[in-house]
Amino acid sequence: MRILGSAFAICLVLSLAGCGGKSNADKIVGTWEITKSESDAPKGATVEFTKDGKIKMTAKVEGHEISMEGTYKVDGDKLTTTMKMGNKEKTETAKIKSLDDSTLKIEDEKGKVDEFKKK
Repeated sequence: MRILGSAFAICLVLSLAGCGGKSNADKIVGTWEITKSESDAPKGATVEFTKDGKIKMTAKVEGHEISMEGTYKVDGDKLTTTMKMGNKEKTETAKIKSLDDSTLKIEDEKGKVDEFKKK
């Protein structure tokens, strides 16, 4: 009985810590398309998050395709990205408002929310 009680307690602690399911870091991996944007990000742009912490953004602006690459890190509901722009790097932190297998909502530092669907 003691072993069963200990196993239950361990499972309870792990589930409360979020270990029972996928973390945001796991769920964000893949390619996402912007479906609604309150920021400057153009609707239809794509963002790819890889398992190894790399990010690639692609958008069409005035008929030209533009791509940027960088790195990202997810810590709970905090998403930190560092993008390379020419010789400079820009780091931004956003809040993951919601994330499941098909939708993602991110709030930037100015309170603007962008919505994505998984491709």
